[in-house]
Amino acid sequence: MPTPAPKVLVNEVSVTFESHRRSVLALDRISLQAQAGEFLCVVGPSGSGKSTLLRVLAGLLRQSAGEVRIEADHPGSPLTAMVFQEHALLPWRTVRDNVTFGLENRGVGRAEREARAREMLAMVGLTRFAAHYPHQLSGGMKQRVGIARALASDPEVLLMDEPLAALDAQTRTIMQEELLRIWAALGKTVVYVTHSLEEALLLGDRIVLLSARPGRVSRIYPVDLGRPRGLEVRASPAYGALLETIWARLREEVVRAMAEDRGPDPDRASA
Repeated sequence: MPTPAPKVLVNEVSVTFESHRRSVLALDRISLQAQAGEFLCVVGPSGSGKSTLLRVLAGLLRQSAGEVRIEADHPGSPLTAMVFQEHALLPWRTVRDNVTFGLENRGVGRAEREARAREMLAMVGLTRFAAHYPHQLSGGMKQRVGIARALASDPEVLLMDEPLAALDAQTRTIMQEELLRIWAALGKTVVYVTHSLEEALLLGDRIVLLSARPGRVSRIYPVDLGRPRGLEVRASPAYGALLETIWARLREEVVRAMAEDRGPDPDRASA
């Protein structure tokens, strides 16, 4: 049988930020793929371009070179939807109206919008909070609304930029389990950026490790820990061995990034 085309294709993508004083190469010839239904995690040191890569995939930022392609299987659905670290809910809209916001902007009829909102709020366990406002919700609940809003538009690919980073440890653990449940139920392709290697190992099918700036693909690791996967996987020898292997490589990149950050300020040096 022929190999199916990847759902997400990133081929030799570079991003350069220009200013009147200098150019900064953020991503350098990034190439990677994600298959349909895959949970792909991206890790790397601060400044490695993880969020920049997601913004390129979302169409919020144009790459300087290279190609990005996302296979469209459902005509009329958006290619991507984004979940940010900060939930970015509209405080004057109810939970239900936040979830339907994107559909409303696309001109989807009210009955369909509300049916989709009911479905997604049930999926994230917030049905009885539909009429609440964001200030009445906990941090974890706000992020669940953000996830429901992204899923309501039925995107081809769900992009997640450290969506759990601002939560306390206990809430973050619960939300990791919730994400696994939702992903298993919907089968969405997910590209997930995180600073937490432990989180990437719990959630991901593969882990893409980016180098210190400029971000390059340093290594891609398959996560052969079985599915369904829960918190108990952290007690397995295979989990510990993979964590140690990836951390050894990631640590090198973090140390290199810190050393470069401590270097001379080029603006000051040229003054």
